[in-house]
Amino acid sequence: MLGEKTAILAYLKKLRASDPSRLWRLTGVAVGSAVSMAAAIAVVPGRTGLDLGSETVVEHLGTPTISIHRSDERPFIREGRVLSGETLGSALVRLGMSDTRLASQANTQSFIRQLAGAHSPGALITVATTATGELHSASMARQGSNIVHILEAYDGKLRVSSRTEQLEARIHLQGGVVRSSLFAAMDASGLPDSVAEDLSKIFGDDIDFHTDLRRGDRFSVIYEIYYYKGIPIRTGKIQAAEFINQGTRHSAYLFPHPDGSEDYYNEEGKSHKQGFLRSPLEFSRISSGFSMREHPIFGNWREHKGVDYAAPHGTAVKATSDGTIEFVGKQSGYGNFVVLRHRNAYTTAYGHLSHFAEGLKPGNQVSQGEVIGYVGSTGWATGPHLHYEFRINDVHQDPLTVRLPEAQALSGAALRSFREQISSLSIRLSQAQESKTAAID
Repeated sequence: MLGEKTAILAYLKKLRASDPSRLWRLTGVAVGSAVSMAAAIAVVPGRTGLDLGSETVVEHLGTPTISIHRSDERPFIREGRVLSGETLGSALVRLGMSDTRLASQANTQSFIRQLAGAHSPGALITVATTATGELHSASMARQGSNIVHILEAYDGKLRVSSRTEQLEARIHLQGGVVRSSLFAAMDASGLPDSVAEDLSKIFGDDIDFHTDLRRGDRFSVIYEIYYYKGIPIRTGKIQAAEFINQGTRHSAYLFPHPDGSEDYYNEEGKSHKQGFLRSPLEFSRISSGFSMREHPIFGNWREHKGVDYAAPHGTAVKATSDGTIEFVGKQSGYGNFVVLRHRNAYTTAYGHLSHFAEGLKPGNQVSQGEVIGYVGSTGWATGPHLHYEFRINDVHQDPLTVRLPEAQALSGAALRSFREQISSLSIRLSQAQESKTAAID
């Protein structure tokens, strides 16, 4: 410190001889610096110096008084959810409606039928009233639906109408790490149940989630959620997903085709969808296979050119692959019969149906898994079952053993368009793994 002072004084002495005016300017700076140093040196550890007192002030703020005139014509809007065990009438009263007669009308069976379940617990309900509680209108939106029911009062009677609302689609990004089970990981990461189920279906052919899953497997998914007035109403489709199972990465991206159909493909453009479903029914048992058998009605031995699936009357029958309806109607012993033509000379046939899906006509396009009819016992049948046939170039094959063709992969312009579309999605999937994951112990 003394060395610094000596240097400053020597410099000032020299400056005095050469430039007196500059001397006085720098002298002020030097004095200020010296005072600062003195102040710093004056602080002695362990000494408090100037004691500054402190005081705590607590002030209670009251709720401001709001004055509402009974003549105020502006609507007062209250919004909430229908509570479990709550009637529609009580929900309207809770949210500001004062007319108990209208509330009673809202609870009648005839009125409830018009709502088609829109008043179920969890439904979003918005009530607009006057200052005195007279109903302007109320709207109800059930979770998972974009149909909004409007309630209004006319001449003392409650009336209902409905309209379709345009929902706002928002993209959500979620990632997780598996420590026990797939659905435990998805629950912990906040993934909606419907998205979790879709994710397991998409990767179901690549991963056996009962036997192949390992601790440390990772997943990320980009999906839609639809909102009404800022409140989530229902989930949409998965846009992209990846699952890293035992170090192997599996990817899936939703790609729209020019005809309006959509499918999931991996990064190489290979479809995640099977070419054909092995069975057109979800729950059934095989009552007769592809073989020679004694006919249950005529008693003679003849070739059975399909597989019979026993199932309750009315069970939904699904198309086993994308195709075009070639025949729909009654045909001999088949009863109500549907024939679908698929690509590359494949056809499938569905017999003994009780009835057909609504609007089914020759030439219509159907998608894999789409319901085309219902199990019955029409034609030569002794009980409700589905007769299913699989043909290649019109030659019958055993549906249980035939090698099913794979779904067609993308190529050419479609593949180029697909690769352009997934580039940004692939980056976002990687970000989900790095920034937002959930671990399950």
